[in-house]
Amino acid sequence: STRNCPCKMSQLPPMSPLASPVSEGTNSRVEALDNLSMDSFWLEVENIKQSAEVEQEECSLADVKTPEEGEAEAEWLQDAGLSELLGDRGSDNDNLVLLSTLTQTQAAAVQRRLDTYSRSRRRKSKHPVRDVRDIFGVASSEETAAEKEESNPDPLWQNLQTANAQRKTQDYSCTVRNPGKEEVFNMDVAYSEQAAVLLKGSFLSESRKLKDGNALTKFKILKGRLGVTRIGDLSAQDMKKIPTLALIELTALCDILGFELKRNKAAKLKTTEKRLFGVPLNTLLENDQKLLPNTKVPLLLQAMLSCLEKRGLETEGILRVSGSQTRIKSLEQKLERDFYTGLFRWDEVHQNDVSGLLKRFIRELPAPLLTAEYLPAFAAVQNIPDLKQRLQALNLLILILPEPNRNTLKALLEFLSKVVARENNNKMNLWNVSTVMAPNLFMHKGLPNKIPEGKEKQLAEGAADMVRLMIHYQDLLWTVSSFLVAQVRKLNESNSKRFCDKRIKNLLRKIHADKDKVEKNQAEPLKTVKVHTSLLLKDSLEVHLNNATRVADVLRQFQKNLCQNGWSIINTVNLLKCNNSIECPNLLLYEVGGNIGEHCLDPDTYLLDLYHINPHAEWIIKQNPSYPRMF
Repeated sequence: STRNCPCKMSQLPPMSPLASPVSEGTNSRVEALDNLSMDSFWLEVENIKQSAEVEQEECSLADVKTPEEGEAEAEWLQDAGLSELLGDRGSDNDNLVLLSTLTQTQAAAVQRRLDTYSRSRRRKSKHPVRDVRDIFGVASSEETAAEKEESNPDPLWQNLQTANAQRKTQDYSCTVRNPGKEEVFNMDVAYSEQAAVLLKGSFLSESRKLKDGNALTKFKILKGRLGVTRIGDLSAQDMKKIPTLALIELTALCDILGFELKRNKAAKLKTTEKRLFGVPLNTLLENDQKLLPNTKVPLLLQAMLSCLEKRGLETEGILRVSGSQTRIKSLEQKLERDFYTGLFRWDEVHQNDVSGLLKRFIRELPAPLLTAEYLPAFAAVQNIPDLKQRLQALNLLILILPEPNRNTLKALLEFLSKVVARENNNKMNLWNVSTVMAPNLFMHKGLPNKIPEGKEKQLAEGAADMVRLMIHYQDLLWTVSSFLVAQVRKLNESNSKRFCDKRIKNLLRKIHADKDKVEKNQAEPLKTVKVHTSLLLKDSLEVHLNNATRVADVLRQFQKNLCQNGWSIINTVNLLKCNNSIECPNLLLYEVGGNIGEHCLDPDTYLLDLYHINPHAEWIIKQNPSYPRMF
């Protein structure tokens, strides 16, 4: 039924020659999942097929063409914010700023793609392009890039080839190293740098086979002294920099692991006269924001999820048992007519029909929710044998997604987690939910069908496994790694320095040097700063910092003083270590300005460390928008 279905499984990107051992790990994981039923997956595929046959609709997404040699690298450089490297020696300050923030493995990834692009242009006898040696400061010579590779190959790439050749003799029958046990998930160091270090040893050989399909390793994010940053904690301006950095890091990670990161070429979407189903997410949100400003998830999706949460979570087989296709089509027509008027009655709709509408809404998007460009990359993550590295790749892919897609996916995954939490009543465990939702997320009628013969089962189980990971580890996946936040700070610092002339730069450099000497002096154990508040308080708050001062301490003491003074204006806060049970979830502390736009701070952030990293920022206490207003 998979081959005949007009809704086709996205083609997986081919693996590079260096990645041959990985397939063994993938096969072992597939074997480990054999005891988990895939009946729900194929039943869902059949339902999708029947629905498509009833509709007889044409594809809403143009066929995705495979880019020619050099085109993929050019697109990558553009998406990575390095488009000016493709041209002449014109203004490239932005590129130099970005390049200055990259790690060694990230810079190597950029270098390889620029090398490939340059060679393809030379073969086509086009005008000369920037030589990679000019970008990365390598001494120039008359030898071509190809000659340079032969005479002085990339050391990192040589190590990768040697390491991958050695790995062919190792056992890769693994997916989970310590099932049921908690492991540390390090976000302070770039994933590609971690992989490069681990590559020197046999870090995967100690892994063990997955015995229980539901046994997934517990990961704990290693909290540094600057805390953890979640998606949504950064300003929109800073978040715009994250996808570019995440793409470069993901490419570097794939290079280290020996995978070729293939992306589909973006296709033009066809317009539709509908207002809800088959409408691009951006258009949906634009219409919704006219009614409800700041809407981040389509109102229709919110309404369907709300209806299912109220009446469907306890229903046995919810999501798996399909509603009537005729009723679902009728409901779609009624929603198109009555949803925005408020006349549609959700309490009159059967729960299984609503779940059918939900899946239909996802499938009918003109482009896949995981995007046409990156759907192959999401699917290819299953080929990474190590669970932690699969999660690292998924984390980066989530950050690369456009904001509307990322927010919509998060709302869906949060609902699916609630379904799994009611497993005892609805008989839908994590694997059941994953197998039902995988076809709706990984199959799209507008994408080409090039599934290798005999690979349907492996691809289906791999897609279901990816959905399972996204549901189970969504809190981890929606975290912005500390190393990416640090790179954003460097970008902001470099951009701000460009507006200063040399005399001002020298003056600032001297001031900062003197300041650092004072701050690092052991004789000054305390630092006094002012914390502003967006609440109805006129004066700033004087806070004395030491090495043990955390955000939570400031907020708790602030809340305590507010209560003791009857919500009156507080002139100062004499910071004391709070060990009582007073909690203040309705208050947040933000870092604003300096080398960051706006950053909602983790309660476990040590403020003196933060001050040393961003001494020019202001700290502002705001009320948590998720809680009722205090004043």
